[in-house]
Amino acid sequence: MLKTLRAPGASSDLAERVADPRSACASPDDLSRNIFGLLGIPVDALDFPSLLRSMDLATRAGSPFLISTPNVNFLVKSQNNRTFRESILLSDLCLADGMPLIWIAKLLRIPIHERIAGSDLFGRLKSANATGRRLRVFLLGGAEGLAATVGAKLNAKKGGLECVGVLNPGFGTIEEMSSPKIVDEINASNADLIAVFFGAEKAQVWLLHNHWRLRAPVRAQFGATIAFEAGSVRRAPPMLRSTGFEWLWRIKEEPYLWRRYWNDGRALLAMLVTCVLPLMLSERRMRNLNKLSIARSDDHGSMTLALSGAAVAAYVDGAIEQLRDALDSGKRVIVDLSNTQYIDARFFGLFLMVRKQLASRGQKLLFTGASADLRRIFRLNRFEFLLSQEV
Repeated sequence: MLKTLRAPGASSDLAERVADPRSACASPDDLSRNIFGLLGIPVDALDFPSLLRSMDLATRAGSPFLISTPNVNFLVKSQNNRTFRESILLSDLCLADGMPLIWIAKLLRIPIHERIAGSDLFGRLKSANATGRRLRVFLLGGAEGLAATVGAKLNAKKGGLECVGVLNPGFGTIEEMSSPKIVDEINASNADLIAVFFGAEKAQVWLLHNHWRLRAPVRAQFGATIAFEAGSVRRAPPMLRSTGFEWLWRIKEEPYLWRRYWNDGRALLAMLVTCVLPLMLSERRMRNLNKLSIARSDDHGSMTLALSGAAVAAYVDGAIEQLRDALDSGKRVIVDLSNTQYIDARFFGLFLMVRKQLASRGQKLLFTGASADLRRIFRLNRFEFLLSQEV
């Protein structure tokens, strides 16, 4: 079957860990997300009202809903830490928490315009009627005493958040911090939201490790938000945050952070030179691309979708329809790239969502036929790991 699309104007261990029979109905269809692949990670293009609506729907549904907040530190860590990267790829929403990500998106013509920082999200949730009702929140982690301070502040006001529990599990391995006692205490609170204040890597892995053990539907890592809310660290003024130089203020407030920002800055500069600039040049050369068509063939155990032409945003709606049908078939999904001219950030985002859906049932997204030029596009976008699962 041939269909022409008209323009409408995991590491396996982590994937298996989150695979669960309930996952088929646990969250809305990931393919409906307006998501883009940005230098190896997914980023959703959405605004605060849309985010709050998604959180409210997840809370009412009572199904696990993991929110990740990628910033430059996330981006850098994801390049070399497969487990950390998988925690982002398997999330239900990925928010651009960092102005440099917005700048890169602009350079690559990716329509992600609004920074949604974890600290700003927490502030919105505190506001009365932010989601239409008061959310019960469990505060996990942070320096000694900070969570209790913030919990008391939340409960002293009739805002959008009610603190129903605080816990500082101290230091230890993921397994030690996931003991039945800790998980039972969190679950007994009947929280709607678990706000985690570990370091980025530990928080993400902890959340994935306990994905099906936790009862609270919405979970997210909020980083330094606990210190801002407790008043132990002052957050940068809004003007400085909007210019992208919040990191200078953070170093002033917490001098020990200079090394992290130095290392992240150097890694980001390298990605700009080796990935972003070549991608900008590649896109300018791709002016006369063919319209995308998809030929579908299937046998007893697999369904193959052969993409011919340009896999770009203008044709994504038709591709979503075809890929959704492939997923619904329950068969092994193979994407044939033999005649694909180009893949843009929107299609990389779509492939990541298909990969996520397949991972939830213990399957893998397979590719075949990628040319040398197309492999270069995968590499420049930092998605060469997708091609590790080739037929």
